[in-house]
Amino acid sequence: MILVSSCLAGRHVRYNGSHCLNEQIAALIEAGKATMVCPELLAGFSTPREPAEIVGGTGEDVLNGTAKVIEKSGRDVTDLYIKGAYETLKFAQEVGASVVVLKENSPSCGSTKIYNGKFKNESIAGQGVTTALLAKHNIRVLSDENWLDACGPIDLENRYS
Repeated sequence: MILVSSCLAGRHVRYNGSHCLNEQIAALIEAGKATMVCPELLAGFSTPREPAEIVGGTGEDVLNGTAKVIEKSGRDVTDLYIKGAYETLKFAQEVGASVVVLKENSPSCGSTKIYNGKFKNESIAGQGVTTALLAKHNIRVLSDENWLDACGPIDLENRYS
């Protein structure tokens, strides 16, 4: 089973109430080969919500207690992001996810890059909190930007069963 960010399936769950529909991911869900998750919603956030970024490091640093997730207004939401990461891990294990495709740049889901914590739309290398936790548990996380390269062509009839 593939686990994918709900926003990539066209659900309006991003911080600003939008989505990032990826037609191939939506087709996988429709074919029953993938299921959706949103770490922020599992954490208890609503949609829309204030944008947040990791300040002082990466998702791994957040898990280690040396960085924080801060909303643009300055509110510390670190504990909620950690909660969402653990809820996502639990769900991934329950559904037997072999791979997880998450939205790049997100403080939860970024797999190779995240925003730099300055709220200026600038990215740095690093993982979000959920991605870092999944990786620690040997769950393969791919970016929405490169997942097809890693997975190869999609055969909805035979692949990912």
